[in-house]
Amino acid sequence: MQFVHYGHSCVLAETGDTRLLFDPGTFSQGFEDARELTAILVTHQHPDHLDPDRLPALVAANPGVELITDPASAETVAALGLTARVALPGETLTVGSTQVNAVNGNHAIIHPEVPVPPNVGYVLDDGAFYHPGDSFFRPDQTIDVLGIPAAAPWQKLSEAVDYLRMVKPRIAIPIHMAVTTVPQLFTGRLTDLGPKETTVRVLEHGEPTNIG
Repeated sequence: MQFVHYGHSCVLAETGDTRLLFDPGTFSQGFEDARELTAILVTHQHPDHLDPDRLPALVAANPGVELITDPASAETVAALGLTARVALPGETLTVGSTQVNAVNGNHAIIHPEVPVPPNVGYVLDDGAFYHPGDSFFRPDQTIDVLGIPAAAPWQKLSEAVDYLRMVKPRIAIPIHMAVTTVPQLFTGRLTDLGPKETTVRVLEHGEPTNIG
């Protein structure tokens, strides 16, 4: 199996005559040029996994491509004039010559006060590759290659390590790393969820700031 990582959680997996692109989101670059795709699979509707601005052109550039999503993302793509096949946890799909098992069902908890969308992970060919999306779900299959979320507002490094030890893949491909270059994803949550009497001030690098 051959892989191309387009940054963050966007991965192209090629097995035989089947080319599957996972999670083309806003933080990923270069997937726009992917061609002869068999299917585009989306784990959940967060924009870093589903870029509504670039998805229609990607679909148009790949005639016959199948769009497979979780239930919430299907609503998002319908608003773009696209049709998606909805994958539900527990379902087995045949995509090209590849068997795809849909697993999981929920995004990892960001904070108890932050609603999370449905999340569907995809296991290829009985464990040849597993893309979990934003979850720490362990599938029943023995996983050969795992896309391991490396950094996120919903995880600690210790959780990523524990997940890796739990799944025990032969190969782990780090994904979900672009958030480390977008500190607003973290500082913004401090503002949204912090005490009302607290103001979060992000200091500019190297710039003096008076705080009275």
